[in-house]
Amino acid sequence: MKLLLISNSTNAGEEYLRYPLPEIGRFLQGVREIVFVPYAAVTFSYAEYERRVQARFAELGIRVRSVHRAGDPAALVRRAEAICVGGGNTFALAKKMQQQGLMQAILRRIRAGVPYVGWSAGSNVCCPTISTTNDMPIVQPESFRAIGAVKFQINPHYLDANPAGHAGETREQRIREYIEANPRRWVAGLREGCMLRYDGGRLELIGGRPMRMFRKGVEPFEVEPGGDLSFLL
Repeated sequence: MKLLLISNSTNAGEEYLRYPLPEIGRFLQGVREIVFVPYAAVTFSYAEYERRVQARFAELGIRVRSVHRAGDPAALVRRAEAICVGGGNTFALAKKMQQQGLMQAILRRIRAGVPYVGWSAGSNVCCPTISTTNDMPIVQPESFRAIGAVKFQINPHYLDANPAGHAGETREQRIREYIEANPRRWVAGLREGCMLRYDGGRLELIGGRPMRMFRKGVEPFEVEPGGDLSFLL
């Protein structure tokens, strides 16, 4: 498998997809066209999402083909040279992917060695479920089941604390609730500006910040970039 799972598309004060673009370029070296899944877009159109991604990927010499233009989106995925799933609302994304049979089609392509790039919701749907998303359930998917290319869960945009003056639960408290209900599952708190790359049987954390790991019965701990992540495999 070849996976690039990115926490967020854009760092504060930067252009869209600017910080991950060099790593995306290295990961997709030799790829001429990607099949793009824009279904996490809610407040703007799929066509606009396609344009945004194409404008950035053009810098890499890569053409973007969005599944929303295909008469048979799953068939387009089955022919894909590489697959990219963008961020937005994870529930909206999962619902549309399930309706079109994209979860299964993408998993088969991933297992065949086709590169997969996702950010935010696009990273979350690569996990066994979407249960560790941060998003509001604005629509109801068939289930929380996702692609399942990795065996662990990701919490993108992981934050260590709530804003000053806010008395609600922290992200860590929410994840502790998840692992209480799902004691066999690891959760990776993937901070912004960071990504996970899986290639050649090796999982690597890339970025300038550590990743916070959670599992029931294990005290949460940090993994630094370049650290051993074999326990997740």
